[in-house]
Amino acid sequence: MDYILEVKDLWVEVEGKEVLKGINLQIPVGETHVIFGKNGSGKTSLLMTIMGFPAYKVKHGKILFKGEDITSLPPFERAKRGIGIMFQRPPTIKGVKLKDILRLCAKNNGIKIEELAQEFGFEEFLDREVNKGFSGGELKKSELLQLLVQDPELVLLDEPESGVDMENMQLIGQMIKRLLQKDQPKKRRRKSGLIITHTGFILEYVAADLGYVIMDGQIYCRGNPIEIFEGIQKYGYEECKRCLRRFEEVFNV
Repeated sequence: MDYILEVKDLWVEVEGKEVLKGINLQIPVGETHVIFGKNGSGKTSLLMTIMGFPAYKVKHGKILFKGEDITSLPPFERAKRGIGIMFQRPPTIKGVKLKDILRLCAKNNGIKIEELAQEFGFEEFLDREVNKGFSGGELKKSELLQLLVQDPELVLLDEPESGVDMENMQLIGQMIKRLLQKDQPKKRRRKSGLIITHTGFILEYVAADLGYVIMDGQIYCRGNPIEIFEGIQKYGYEECKRCLRRFEEVFNV
């Protein structure tokens, strides 16, 4: 099986505090995986580490992208290789119009930004400064539009449903499906995704192949995303810890 992303025994510190503890995961080409977890559990830290932000210090382990060890590469090199990220709280870039940053992202790939913006009802924002004064839904659309133009092979999405009202959520879902080539048969997809969610609401709009629960910087379970989410709704996150302990006791692992 071809994996677009492999995270192997990853231990990470931020300002001397351990935030990830032995994370292992593999995403095959064309699959979308989703990470559940409470606030402060390590979800965003994992995405930021995969993207290579320097505040997240890898103390042990490796990150492989399409078989290449990218653990020591800076963010711009990872972006050049085909990794894109949508932030939960993206920065405002004063003095830079959205259309200008989109043109930089679209350089040499032939994407017509005006047509794409019009398709998703965002053309009136092209002359505005990047993310300045945008609502929650508008921020998500801006981030996703930039990703659509960047056209990455691996998409990292940090709580795409956060701050989005019901009216905009369907369009956000459509944009993510477009990013991940959900309109194509699975075997033909070349785009893969890793989505963070706190509420699980995104699963109503974007199908995922595998789910994980992260708590205290560790993966406590993995499996069918819908079943995991239903279990969290019914029993809470702490049941994942109890379930793992029972598994370890029964199987002596």
